[in-house]
Amino acid sequence: MKGFSFASTAIAAASLLASSVVAADVDPIVIKGSKFFYKTNGTQFFMKGVAYQQDIINANSSSAKTQYSDPLANATACARDIPLLQQLQTNTIRVYAIDPTQDHTKCMQMLQNAGIYLIADLSQPSQSINRDSPSWNDDLYARYTSVVDSLANYTNVLGFFAGNEVSNQANNTGASAFVKAAVRDTKAYIKQKNYRTMGVGYATNDDASIRVNLAEYFNCGDPATAIDFWGYNIYSWCGDSSFHESGYDVRTQEFANYSVPVGALYGPNMTSVWSGGIVYMYFQEANNFGLASVISDTSVSKLPDFTALSSQIAKVTPSGVNSASYTPTNTQAQSCPPTGTDWRAPASPLPPSPNPQLCSCMYQGLSCVVKSSVSTNDYGTLFGTVCGYPGNACAGINATLGNFGAYSVCNATEQLAFAFNQYAAGQTNNPSACDFGGAATTKATQSPNAACRALVSQAGTAGTGTVTSAPSGTGSGSGSGSGSSSTASKAAAGLVTVPAFNFGMLQLGVYAVGAAMAGAGMILL
Repeated sequence: MKGFSFASTAIAAASLLASSVVAADVDPIVIKGSKFFYKTNGTQFFMKGVAYQQDIINANSSSAKTQYSDPLANATACARDIPLLQQLQTNTIRVYAIDPTQDHTKCMQMLQNAGIYLIADLSQPSQSINRDSPSWNDDLYARYTSVVDSLANYTNVLGFFAGNEVSNQANNTGASAFVKAAVRDTKAYIKQKNYRTMGVGYATNDDASIRVNLAEYFNCGDPATAIDFWGYNIYSWCGDSSFHESGYDVRTQEFANYSVPVGALYGPNMTSVWSGGIVYMYFQEANNFGLASVISDTSVSKLPDFTALSSQIAKVTPSGVNSASYTPTNTQAQSCPPTGTDWRAPASPLPPSPNPQLCSCMYQGLSCVVKSSVSTNDYGTLFGTVCGYPGNACAGINATLGNFGAYSVCNATEQLAFAFNQYAAGQTNNPSACDFGGAATTKATQSPNAACRALVSQAGTAGTGTVTSAPSGTGSGSGSGSGSSSTASKAAAGLVTVPAFNFGMLQLGVYAVGAAMAGAGMILL
């Protein structure tokens, strides 16, 4: 097992700051069966992780995109914090939102020098899959793939999360279909771009009524649509609990035959199933789960949980297997859960793949569109109006589970324009059909090129056909407004064989073999 001690890394704050000091690339982590391994020497990899991002402010205004701070774009803070992460023998961090337009080179190099890998969430506060009104569209696809693009060339990127606790009760499990579509399309994008293998996973909650269906759903069906690893938020081990009293024994048994890496703690009861853990969290916030409190840009204060975790993690020596001697036995995918009142996400069809070219081609052919002066705040009312008229003008933008319109992946401006145009086209004797209370206007259509003709033909006149052409890359559509990605203000919050891991609010003392302490949480991977 690769060592995790602070001494073995030989990295001090001063050397972290020196950009001229460049270490060799770290050994990439690969997945075989339900376990993680170092690619070169085949040693099993167990995550000893920390969630590394200051609290993300709920996005409840038009300035939502400024409501989070990218921790990997702040080289000063990285130089301050990485030596402390090394004292905790950290080999993995999780970040919840990055800004793909920022430069991450310095922080990623420091992390690489320290032997620390990264798992990054693909969403951000104003662009995520909303459990109450889910969508998977061009804008979200552009966001997710831009994160992949910005991090793909760093060999210490372990993988990505396509969602975090999106479905948290039976009545919103339909949203999981949109997350699974995001998994499918992100995996396809990584392959299309010829990037090295990087996993795409999901971090789930531990709701008793849906946890089994969630695990089965994201692991079932075509491997191209299944997650590569499984993150599990478990909140049942607190204080002086135990492996059995907490229910971890039951959760471990449930995932013994899961075909993806599952995260957990490091004792003999769990290492055969789980692949490690991620402590929540590094930064002290109002929730009091922090390991360190920021004093200034260059200084932090260690909290009691830091000391307790540091002393206990030093005693951890997980016993694993070597890749060469490991033959996966749990290679069978789970059966997809049937739909009903307890589970609403169908295994097929999934939401269609976003395709900015399709939406742009469609928009070019419209003669009745939304005025650029119309506020996106008024879109809901306008959708209600046009979709309520006779003629089924909204069939092509329908996002109902199992009955997706081809243009359901387009942004809100393009969708509303399509519906306006469909209605107006059916009102040949009504010269004011393209008005909608002054919200619509006419425009000249553009002659489509051959590629556009093929795409629009697949979608069909009503937009209810199936488009088989794959997305050509990142980018949003041609409508002037965005307004299509789910926002935090609306939300409360490879192979079939993939590893799973657990993200739980454990007391750190329990995680680290019994040190009594307050409030820190463990994410298992």
